[in-house]
Amino acid sequence: MTKNAFMSVILQEEKKGSVEFQVLCFTNQIRRLSSHLELHKKDYSSQRGLRKILGKRQRLLAYFSKKNPVRYNELISQLNIRAIKKR
Repeated sequence: MTKNAFMSVILQEEKKGSVEFQVLCFTNQIRRLSSHLELHKKDYSSQRGLRKILGKRQRLLAYFSKKNPVRYNELISQLNIRAIKKR
């Protein structure tokens, strides 16, 4: 799902500081960096940035799964990302 299409859905319901919007922005950055790293395999600073963004998104999703599990599952399915494994 593109950023603009999903952003319009979120902006009608939530504000830009919401967890859903932040996860959307992180997901777009992750996808963009992943495609960059496919071309530039030895770009280690971009790899580090990708790992940092992945950690931020993972922490946000863990928080959101506890706060609102139903909306969390909808967000995961809309963005086509894997769910966090519960231990």
